[in-house]
Amino acid sequence: MKPKKLQWRQVALLCLLPVLSTPVSAATPALDLTTAARAEQVILTPAQQQQLKTTKRRAALVWHGSSAWINAVTAGARTEFAAAGVDVVAVTDANFDPARQVADIENVTTMRPDFILTLAIDPSSVKNSLQRAVKQGAKLVLLSNPIAGFQHPADYTGIVTDDMLGMGRRAASVLAEYSNKPVKVGMIFHDADYFITNTRDRAFTDALKAHPQLQLVARKGFVREQETSDVAAALLLQHPELELIYVSWDSAAEGVLEALRAAGRKDIRVVTHDLGVNNLLDLARGGNMLATIADQPYLIGQTMAKVALLAELQQPTPALTLVPFDTVHRHNISEGWLRAFHSPLPAVIQPFIATENSR
Repeated sequence: MKPKKLQWRQVALLCLLPVLSTPVSAATPALDLTTAARAEQVILTPAQQQQLKTTKRRAALVWHGSSAWINAVTAGARTEFAAAGVDVVAVTDANFDPARQVADIENVTTMRPDFILTLAIDPSSVKNSLQRAVKQGAKLVLLSNPIAGFQHPADYTGIVTDDMLGMGRRAASVLAEYSNKPVKVGMIFHDADYFITNTRDRAFTDALKAHPQLQLVARKGFVREQETSDVAAALLLQHPELELIYVSWDSAAEGVLEALRAAGRKDIRVVTHDLGVNNLLDLARGGNMLATIADQPYLIGQTMAKVALLAELQQPTPALTLVPFDTVHRHNISEGWLRAFHSPLPAVIQPFIATENSR
């Protein structure tokens, strides 16, 4: 991974959502996505917002890194907190360093926040510090990564994450919609122990069974996203008959597109997860990208804040909440970006969107 690109893309993977450089501890429990609530079920009424405004409260956002993705999560949380009169007094960036994140938690705890939102890089490292913050009275909401031994609602008020199963299944259905005739499919998957990517990849594979025209003829794994160009090149040599390729996430797909261009294979289409500028540019220009399945980081931030505020009102909160996703094709790039980030589409893509809309 290229240093700056690593952070931008990693966080998108995390809901990416969107911490691949620091694998989750083996002791970290997996999430049972089948029992989760949906983001639309987490409701904070105007009357409840007014009730919260009667007392000044403070929130701290203790993040693992910095990126466009996490900026959108922060913006969503700020919006929801502001509507309830809550001041965000700290936003920290651990730069994917577990020790630094522990220090950040200890520092913000001295500010006695009422709410802490965080994604734990290494849950075992931050566990004790978060427990102290909770004992001091902070309502804790986690992004994606659970913490072994933490019980809901005593130790945390909720976890908010992507609909990983839904995203993987949707990637398969996008390929099925592309062709109702038999097509050869290749899969370039994340060959490492990481719950988010593993869950999406397995969901994709399982969903292929419902689409018999999608013939999975080749699977190759990668650990680091710099490897995907070579992985794809080898795949093409061994299986030149490929017509469609699934890749675990956006920046990993960049190397695949690079290999396809080098081989002159304009005929092969690619589906992946998350939103990245380079692949959206390829999509807008009618290149190899077929579609991407994108989460909604702004809504993730809003939902995390709502869960915290409901807990403050002593309302029941779901242990796990899933945020929906969008299928982004060439025709709806602008809409998908806006829903995800609540910010303007990058200028480099806009001319191609204008050209497409004028047709």
